[in-house]
Amino acid sequence: MGTTSETDPPDPDPGPASDTGSGSAPSESPLAAPPANLEYAAAHNAMRERWKLADANMCKHSMSFHLHHTLRNEFFASYLYLVVQIPLVKLFPLTCEFLEGEKTFYFRAQKFYEDVPATEEGMMGDFIEVSHADLEGSRKFLSKFMNYLPRRSWIMTWLWIQGPGNAGSSFALDCGSGIGRVSRSVLLPVFQKVDLVDMVERFLLTAHQDFLDQDQVDRVETLFCYNLQDFIPTRDKYDVVWIQWVACHLTDKDLMNFLRRCKKSLRPDGVIILKDNMARQGAKLDVSDSSVSRHLDIMRVIIAAAGLQILAVEHQDGFPDIIMPVWMIAMR
Repeated sequence: MGTTSETDPPDPDPGPASDTGSGSAPSESPLAAPPANLEYAAAHNAMRERWKLADANMCKHSMSFHLHHTLRNEFFASYLYLVVQIPLVKLFPLTCEFLEGEKTFYFRAQKFYEDVPATEEGMMGDFIEVSHADLEGSRKFLSKFMNYLPRRSWIMTWLWIQGPGNAGSSFALDCGSGIGRVSRSVLLPVFQKVDLVDMVERFLLTAHQDFLDQDQVDRVETLFCYNLQDFIPTRDKYDVVWIQWVACHLTDKDLMNFLRRCKKSLRPDGVIILKDNMARQGAKLDVSDSSVSRHLDIMRVIIAAAGLQILAVEHQDGFPDIIMPVWMIAMR
């Protein structure tokens, strides 16, 4: 959703965030193992055992908040990144506490979006002025992977021209769609049909009833009201899966698993496109809306762990410096 500043509001389509955070601790994950013959193996093992103790005991006594801030200490984060060399964000200390049947990390995001207006300004987090640049950048990036593209002719009708890529134009999935901002301006002008998925029902209803044009509404097949950590896309259905400003609301493990499910949902030559805020180093966690902005290298590791191959990576231009860098990644 929207764009965020010093008071970030990312989302189901969160948007660029201001860059004011320091690195977050990487994860001890089965996805990767510490390098062999560590020079400081003893120190590494001591840290690892202490971390396991924290996971096993401290979180059980409602200390996850304090533990989280300890783990974000800049020296500790640097130590883990440089010596252990596993650049994955460790979110377990934050997500091990439960509220009202949901993990705290996801519960906070759900509460945050209860107050976000179902408008384009709400989707952009008060950074509505960058919406045009964002949509234009998305259209250009998408066009690199399509086999046919729409172009308006001199008689003001739409023609379909040969594109440079191989992805078809039958069906797209808009993940974290919000009110359909990306679907209206990026996906529906290209694809015959689009599905929208978002965790906030009133966003989806606004898309269907108010925001999308009638012709576009007719080509929206399904509105899915789901959290992405629970959503299972239909297999072999989509030419493009678009994930914008919502990967930041998933833990590393859930993001990896969701990307795996998206991979299974692709048609032949289909493409997954992820667009999100990327921290300049480490990771930046915003506790207010439960969003984590990862460094591009961290995102690459998660994508590789999901069994996907990166096709292209491109920086979004035209955003003010106060906004955290936004990158687009195409994969299959």
